[in-house]
Amino acid sequence: MEAGLNDVVLIGAAIFFLLSVEVRYKSARALKALHELRSIAHVIDLHQLTKDPHRISKTNIYSRTGKFPDLKMTHFELRRYLNYCSEMLSLTGKVAAVYVQEFEDGVAMASASELEILTTGLSRKIWQKISILHTTEIDRNDQARGELPTV
Repeated sequence: MEAGLNDVVLIGAAIFFLLSVEVRYKSARALKALHELRSIAHVIDLHQLTKDPHRISKTNIYSRTGKFPDLKMTHFELRRYLNYCSEMLSLTGKVAAVYVQEFEDGVAMASASELEILTTGLSRKIWQKISILHTTEIDRNDQARGELPTV
């Protein structure tokens, strides 16, 4: 009787192991893909990091130090570049959400959620730059027309 009970327990453990192999394999693949998406988000952030709106304005304090190369973009080009960076971050977060959409692993879901939070935060920083760029462009246009900027 005891030997039969041991066999049933071992067979049950083997069945559980075989059924959970697929879930563990999918979980490992999902976590690896989410790590790659996180790396992509950081690369996008790295590339826009030096695109500071103040570097193309007339009050460029960075050019006096000689530490930064000149930014050879117009206001329009810089705004478009930053907008594309923001869109790429948004798409990266959405791909992460879609990747784990029908996957019920808590760790992968939490990782996708953290990635969406990361991309949203990075995109918010980029939109702050776009906002500053828009403000400096308005000020520059007002000065060109001889108007005083509004506060």
